[in-house]
Amino acid sequence: MKQRITGTIVSTKMQETAIVLVQTTIVNRKYNKQLKRSRRFYADNPGNKALEGNIVEIEECQPLSKTKRWRIVNILK
Repeated sequence: MKQRITGTIVSTKMQETAIVLVQTTIVNRKYNKQLKRSRRFYADNPGNKALEGNIVEIEECQPLSKTKRWRIVNILK
């Protein structure tokens, strides 16, 4: 099973590549405070179909370049 996650595209300045920002919320055990954690993934954007600001679903794939290990599967919004 390949891992799938949802995030927002923050940059499409590279050819065939998009940077996807994935935000998650965690709860601190001691203080029960919710904290936001964010991570950026380089994802393959075939045909440059997904644009900046779109919410997309990305999936793990074999390494396509030095930093690209994800592929855009669905454009949700």
